[in-house]
This record gives sequence, C-alpha cells and structure tokens, in this order.
Amino acid sequence: METQDRIIAYWLCPAEPAREHLSLLIRDLGARFDAPVFEPHVTIYVTNAEHENPESILEKVVSHRALYRLGVRNLDYSEKFTKTLFVQFAPDAGLVRLSEELRRASSSADDYQLNPHLSLIYKEMSTETKRELAASITLPFAEVMFDTVKAVLSPAEIKSRNEVAAWRVVTERRLTP
Repeated sequence: METQDRIIAYWLCPAEPAREHLSLLIRDLGARFDAPVFEPHVTIYVTNAEHENPESILEKVVSHRALYRLGVRNLDYSEKFTKTLFVQFAPDAGLVRLSEELRRASSSADDYQLNPHLSLIYKEMSTETKRELAASITLPFAEVMFDTVKAVLSPAEIKSRNEVAAWRVVTERRLTP
C-alpha cells in the first residue's frame, strides 16, 4: 500500500457490557452472511496516514479525557459498504469537540463529517434483506459507554473483506473513568 493510499482512522470503542454484545452480533452476522468480522467502533476522525504521528496525537488529545456515553437513536442501513447495517447514535457535542481536536492535531487537517454510528456488518445485500435485519435486531441498551480511542491504519477505500482484513491498530488510549 502506498502511503497516499492509506489513512489513519480514529475509533471510539465501546466498553463492557455493550462491547461484548456488539462483538457477538458482528460475529454472528459475519458468519450468517459470509461477511468480514471486525471490532465494534465509531469512527470519529479520518486523515491521510502520510506524516501522521497517531501516538503523539492520542497522547496530546485523549489524555485525561473522560468516558463517552452515546444515546442509541436507531438501527439503520444504507447502500454504502461500510454502512450496510448500523447503530445510529444521537449527536454529541463532546464527541464533536474530540473529532475537531483530532483534526487540529493532525498533520493534514482533513474535512471530516462526524456521523456517530457503529456498523454491524459490511456486505453487499438487497435492501429487503437489510430492512429485515434492521427490524429483527433489538439492542438491550439505550445508550453505549465508550472507554477507548484507537488509531487504525487502513486502506483509504473500504469496499471488500480484504480491505477490512488490512486494518491495523497502531496505538490506543484508555479514557478516564
């Protein structure tokens, strides 16, 4: 992968017990639909990997930051591969500030539109199948606590299982309880 073909994605990762529940759901959907399995996360900022120092950025931006609690709005689906079926969260001013601080600390301050969601499956499938899946899943919580921010090296385009398999966590920071 050429450097310009890679990004650093900053993820907000859920705490227990939601983490385990969402991980099981992602694994189950992956097995049922022959789709890639991945760690549950909300992408909060994305930038070009070239000249980026994610360890320094997380140290600067995330140190001493408290846990985040996001309210679940609904389950939804789209035509986008990385948003096949997802949990949509309510907007959160604190999360917007975190995303902005990551942008300001990055070497290339890319324009990133924060839309807090957590994908459950990445798979090309019919609208009817996605609609049925969304209707069949009931989450046992109305909000999710998040306790970790991770920097993930990724191909710039995610359109298949191979690109998902190429993700690599390069550093992470726990949030303060």
